[in-house]
Amino acid sequence: MATHRSCALWSYCGRRWSRVMRCCRLPGFRSSWPRGPLGARHLSQEKQATETHFGFETVSEKEKGGKVYHVFESVAKKYDVMNDMMSLGIHRIWKDLLLWKMHPFPGTQLLDVAGGTGDIAFRFLNYVRAQHKRKQKRQLRAQQNVSWEEIAKKYHNEEDPLGGSRVVVCDINKEMLKIGKQKARAQGHKAGLAWVLGDAEELPFDDDKFDVYSIAFGIRNVTHIDQALQEAHRVLKPGGRFLCLEFSQVNNPLISRLYDLYSFQVIPVLGEVIAGDWKSYQYLVESIRQFPSQEEFKEMIEDAGFEKVTYESLTSGIVAIHSGFKL
Repeated sequence: MATHRSCALWSYCGRRWSRVMRCCRLPGFRSSWPRGPLGARHLSQEKQATETHFGFETVSEKEKGGKVYHVFESVAKKYDVMNDMMSLGIHRIWKDLLLWKMHPFPGTQLLDVAGGTGDIAFRFLNYVRAQHKRKQKRQLRAQQNVSWEEIAKKYHNEEDPLGGSRVVVCDINKEMLKIGKQKARAQGHKAGLAWVLGDAEELPFDDDKFDVYSIAFGIRNVTHIDQALQEAHRVLKPGGRFLCLEFSQVNNPLISRLYDLYSFQVIPVLGEVIAGDWKSYQYLVESIRQFPSQEEFKEMIEDAGFEKVTYESLTSGIVAIHSGFKL
């Protein structure tokens, strides 16, 4: 019993000390001090540095990156179709709720990481365009003695229908970005949209650059989640917001049993029939089970430097939206 209390105290102190060190960093200085619990440094440090999980399989960290890349390279062309089939279309509602929670305003600079096929980016562009139009109408209604000609000019000579908003889609997989660009052309998205090939663990952007960082169904595939979270904190402006939509832990025992049955018995079969790829969807199901619970992930976000961290479970905890701020 004493040993258990000592381990718990050591882990707690380690977490608090990492936060103290983070608060004491000098401006512009990126500390290399470990940000996780200090006790973890002493537990099989060499093994932790070289091994991780790929679904239920134990692989080297270098090997995982290649395996995950191959998974998404393989499923890219059928990715959106499979999302509809696997979730029965509910993923669209989850993503809409993410945008509703984000509530971006005209001028917002968004970084959407692991957003290759553009689902979040396109929703963002449509949202801020609608917001900008509503703002424009309010301004015109507030003006007195405005001629028809002036109103027509205001609508037809609009230089930026997004009100200065921009979204950068960053993804490590070329095939996913390729599909996203094709969808953007098909849907007529041109302005305010950029595509960047980049790694979530080492983002190719300057410090304090974005107002919002979003990542939907991507962070569980990252080898070092803590490092990706630190990068998210780095590239956000002071006052910026982190938003993550990810599969999580089901909180209803009955639904949990049904969900496991559907996940392991149906989803891989759908992957084989629709995408011709059983193994990739078996991995996706397994990776969900390896991801931290809502509370555990909340602590990881806090350890990366975010404050006012909250989460909302959706569909009995099948997914959750985590939110945090860089203050």
